[in-house]
Amino acid sequence: MKKNEAPLLIKRYASRRLYNTETSDYVTLDDVAGFIRDGREVSIIDLKSGDDLSRQYLLQIIAEHEGRGENVLPIDVLTDLVRSYTDQAQSVVPQFLEMSFQMLRDGQSKVTGFPNVPNPMAAVPGFEAMQAQQQAFLKAMSGGWMGEKASTPEPKPDTDTKAEDLDEIKNQLAELQAKLSKLGK
Repeated sequence: MKKNEAPLLIKRYASRRLYNTETSDYVTLDDVAGFIRDGREVSIIDLKSGDDLSRQYLLQIIAEHEGRGENVLPIDVLTDLVRSYTDQAQSVVPQFLEMSFQMLRDGQSKVTGFPNVPNPMAAVPGFEAMQAQQQAFLKAMSGGWMGEKASTPEPKPDTDTKAEDLDEIKNQLAELQAKLSKLGK
């Protein structure tokens, strides 16, 4: 989304129909998902009460994709999300997810050539470990998401360097897990 572009306002009528205020026509949930995939921020408001229903509809879009077999969220992640709805973990999980997706977006921006703004979360303890893990995830996933730039093979380091890098990532991950465990108590 462009910085100066306002979110697309979608109004939900009592009949549950969704109305696009920009084009003055009715839209479906698939249309809303398309707007989001195209980079638009979307705000869905109940016409009568004025309540923001955006979260509810975003969750519905995700549930419908998962229900059709388009599984992006592994069962372990879904299970952990359900577990996170306890008083102990609520404060940690949203920030972790937000930072993880921000790193993913930053990595995508680097691959696609868009400028990357420095992340203010770099001062958070364990950030480097989480960033290394996310970068490894991005490399694994980018072949299908990013097109030709991401699928260009990188020169392979020697086996010793790979093993050292893997050990370092494992150590950082273990440190991060220990810190998260302490925060959850």
